[in-house]
Amino acid sequence: MPRAAPSVFGLAATILLACPAARAGCAAAEDTPAAVPVAALLQAAPQSAPAAAPTVPPPAAADAGAEAREVLAAVGRLEDADTALSLAAEGAALYDAEKVKLDGYAYCSQAVELAEQGEFRESARAASKALHVALQSGNVDLLGKAYRDLAIAFSYAGQLERAEQFANLALKYPGVDPTQVNGPARKVIGDVRTRQARYDEAIAVYDQAGAESSARFRPLVEASLANALILSGDLPRARATLDAVPAPADARQQAQLQRTRGRLLLAENRPEEALVLYRQLAEAPAAGDEDFYRAWALDGISKSQSALGHDAEAAQALDQAIDVFDRARSQFRSDEFKMGLFSDLQSVFERAIGLHSRLGQPAQAFDISERSRSRALLDAVSGRVEFDQTAVATLDAAALQAMLKPDEVVVAFHTLPDRLLAWVLSREGVREVGYPVALPRADLARLVDAYRDALIRVSPNAPEVGGKIGQLLLAPLGLPAGKRLVIVPHGPLHYLPFQALRLDGQYLIERNPISIAPSISIAARLAQRTPTAAPQLLAFGNPTINPEVADPLPGAEKEVHELAQRFPGARLFFRDEASKENFASNAPASRLVHIAAHAMADTLDPLHSKVLLADKDGKPNYLEAKDVLGMRLDNVAMIALSACESGLGRVENGDEVLGFTRSFLSAGTSTLLASLWPVSDAATEKLMTTLYTDLAKGIEVQDAMRDAQRAVMADPATAHPFYWAPFNLIGNWRLQVTQ
Repeated sequence: MPRAAPSVFGLAATILLACPAARAGCAAAEDTPAAVPVAALLQAAPQSAPAAAPTVPPPAAADAGAEAREVLAAVGRLEDADTALSLAAEGAALYDAEKVKLDGYAYCSQAVELAEQGEFRESARAASKALHVALQSGNVDLLGKAYRDLAIAFSYAGQLERAEQFANLALKYPGVDPTQVNGPARKVIGDVRTRQARYDEAIAVYDQAGAESSARFRPLVEASLANALILSGDLPRARATLDAVPAPADARQQAQLQRTRGRLLLAENRPEEALVLYRQLAEAPAAGDEDFYRAWALDGISKSQSALGHDAEAAQALDQAIDVFDRARSQFRSDEFKMGLFSDLQSVFERAIGLHSRLGQPAQAFDISERSRSRALLDAVSGRVEFDQTAVATLDAAALQAMLKPDEVVVAFHTLPDRLLAWVLSREGVREVGYPVALPRADLARLVDAYRDALIRVSPNAPEVGGKIGQLLLAPLGLPAGKRLVIVPHGPLHYLPFQALRLDGQYLIERNPISIAPSISIAARLAQRTPTAAPQLLAFGNPTINPEVADPLPGAEKEVHELAQRFPGARLFFRDEASKENFASNAPASRLVHIAAHAMADTLDPLHSKVLLADKDGKPNYLEAKDVLGMRLDNVAMIALSACESGLGRVENGDEVLGFTRSFLSAGTSTLLASLWPVSDAATEKLMTTLYTDLAKGIEVQDAMRDAQRAVMADPATAHPFYWAPFNLIGNWRLQVTQ
C-alpha cells in the first residue's frame, strides 16, 4: 500500500510554522483576526422516574450546578453550539417556552427516542431540558441521566470529544439505579475509543461497562466488545465473547450479530465460510427493512470475494450493494451503534471506487463517486424533510460528457483513506489522474486546515503555500489555461479555496474561470434548466439580532443599497423586516436573492445550520437549512449568502458539506454564492458590487465572479487571498442575467 510522501507533512509544517495564530468569528471591519494557539490544528435503558428521586443538599447542589454551568458554557462556545448561549441556558429557554411542561424523565425518554431516529440536534435539545429541570430541582438522579443522554446524542452524531465529556459527567451522578447510567455511559466511552482505533482502551472500558450494566443492556455491551476484540486482533477472545452473547429477540439485532460473526470469520482468514454466511444473510434479510440488511450482506460478500482474490466478483457484489442501498431508506441505524458496528455507508462506495480504479474502469469509478455524493444528502434528510428527490438523481459519465461545451472541463476529486483520486471529464471523455505521491485523506485534512488558517490570518506566506498546494493537487491534472473549470471537491477539499491555489505562477482564478459543484450531475441539470434569469433582485440586509448573539452589520446594509442601484425595482428588507417570514413569502417568486447577514454552521446536525434573520418578538427566528429543504425555490436563479462561513457545514463521512449548500441546491436554487471563512466588510462590498454590475450587463456568472475576485485582488490593500477568495460560486456556472 503506498504511503504518504514526506513532502506532504513538510508542507503542512511549513504552513503551521508560518501561522502562529488563528481567527474566530465574523469580521465586522478590516481588523486583523484575533489569535488562538496553533495546537488547535493538530488536534439505552427504559426511562422511568425513581420512586423517590433524591434531591441534592444545598452545598452539593451548588457544586453540581456550578460544574454543569462551567462545562456547558464551554460547550456553548464550540462551533457547533446551537446559539451563542450555553446548552444549559438553551435548555432553560426551551423549557420556559413549553406550553405543557413535562417531567424531567419524560425529556430523557424523548432524547433517547430522537437520537435513535437520527434527530441528533433535537435529541440534544430534549436532554438540555432534562438538564435544566435537574439543575433547578437539584435532582442528581435526573442530572446523571441527562448527561448520559447528551453523551448518546453526541456519540451517534460522531462528535466524539463531546460524547466522552458528557459520559464522564454522567458517571459522577449514577443515581438510584447506577446500571441505568454507568453501563450506557461507559459504553459510550468504549464506542469513542473504538472509533478512535484505541482498541485496548475500548476493551477495558467495555469490560467495566459490562460489569455495571443491567441484564437487558449487557448483551449490547458484549456485542460491542466482540467487535473491538476483532479490530484489536484478539480473535480467540472475540470468538469466546461472541459465542456467549445470547441471541437477541429483535430480528434486526440478530442480523447485526450475524454480520459480526462474518467479520470474525474474515479476520480468522476463513473467507469461504464468511461467504456462505453473508450469502445466507443476503437471501433472508431481516424483516422490516430488508433492503438495508441485504445491502450490508452484499458488502460482506464483496469483502469475502476480495479475500479470495476475486476482484471482479467483489466489484460486482459492491455494485449490487450500492443499487440496493439506493432503495434503502436511510444510512443511520441505531441498532448498529448499540452493537458497536459503526457502519459507514461511504466506505462501501469507497471500496467500489477503489476496485473499479484498480480494474482500469475510470468511468465506472467516476459514476460511483457521483452516486455517493447524492447518497449522503438522502441519508441525512430521510424521513425528516420532504423534498423532490429527483433533484439528486445522478447522471453517468457518458450523459455528462454530452452536456459539456468544448471549453468546459470537470475536475472531480474523491478522497480515500489512503490516497486521492481525481477524474478529468470533458467532451473528449473521462480520464483518471494518478498522483505521483499518495495523499491520504487525513493528511489532506491537515493540509487544508493549515492553509485556510494561513489565509484567515492574512499570513504573507499564504500565496507561496498556495503555489505548493497547486503544484501538488493541480499540476498532475494537466488543465489547459483558459478552460472553464467546474471543480467537484470531496471530503476536506470542500474547505479548500481552489481559486487561491497557484499554477504556472498565477492564481487559478486568473488562469481559469472557476465554479464549484457538490455534484456535477446536479450542477449540469441546473445549468440546463436555468440558462438565463430576469434582472429581478430581492435582498435582505443587517437583520435585527440580539446583540448578545451577534453584532449588527451596518456594512451589510450599505452593501445591499449599493447592489440595488444596479437593479431598478429591487425589493429590499432591512433590520426588523429582514425576517424569516419575509424570506419564505418572497424568495420563491424571486430570481436573484441576496442575504447579507450572519450565518452559523451546525456540525452536530447540519440541517440545523442557520442564517440569522431578524428576531421575532425578541426571540431568535433563524432560517435553518432544514427549512430551506422544505421550500420550492425552482424559480430562484441565484442566492448569494453574503455571510460569514455560510458555505461551511459538516463533512459527512468524507463525502461533502451537508448544510446550506446542499439545501439551497436541492430546493431548486440554480446558483449559490457562499463563504468559507469570516469575511471583510469592505472587500465583500467591492466583490459583490463588481459581481452584480457584471451580472446586470449580461456577463455569465462564472466570468462575473472571476472579475469580482480580480477587482478586489487589484487593490494593494486587499491583494491577499483572505480578502478576495472566501466566496465560492456553486452550482450552475452558466447563469446569465438577461433583460
